[in-house]
Amino acid sequence: MGKRALLNIDYTYDFVAPDGNLTCGEPGQALESYIVGITKNFIESGDFVVFAIDAHQEGDALHPETKLFPPHNIIGTSGRDLYGELERVYQANKEKTNVYYFDKTRYSAFAGTDLELRLRERDIDELHLVGVCTDICILHTAVDAYNKGFQIVVHKDGVASFNQAGHEWALGHFENTLGAQIV
Repeated sequence: MGKRALLNIDYTYDFVAPDGNLTCGEPGQALESYIVGITKNFIESGDFVVFAIDAHQEGDALHPETKLFPPHNIIGTSGRDLYGELERVYQANKEKTNVYYFDKTRYSAFAGTDLELRLRERDIDELHLVGVCTDICILHTAVDAYNKGFQIVVHKDGVASFNQAGHEWALGHFENTLGAQIV
């Protein structure tokens, strides 16, 4: 068995805070203590902890999400700050070699990034997923992880969406179609 990594996906102010630009609201806010706890646990145990954070340019007419969602996670705004206590955990640990923060511009944390290279060079084969939104960025990251041969663990108490039906569907899809372990 190889090693494991925690992928913290898009747990930012814009996606979680009551006044975030594309908030999943209370379901997302309810994840905070779980995500903070598992993040601290992974960091302290020496496991690789990834923060894959959505990054958009203001007024980018060419980005496909521009037609689908209001402006969110705009580079240079506080909307991209990690939500709540998670921002403090990241700031306190960001210099550690097992903590990696990067910008992503598509739903999947793998699309156009060096995530796979960083995982492979560390012999990581098991990915633990937390964050938002279950049926968008978590889903697309999980599909890419599956297609790349990673084992997937989705933390049910660590994911949420603004679409409850989509959230429930995605949890079933992770387990039944991607062979993910739901914990």
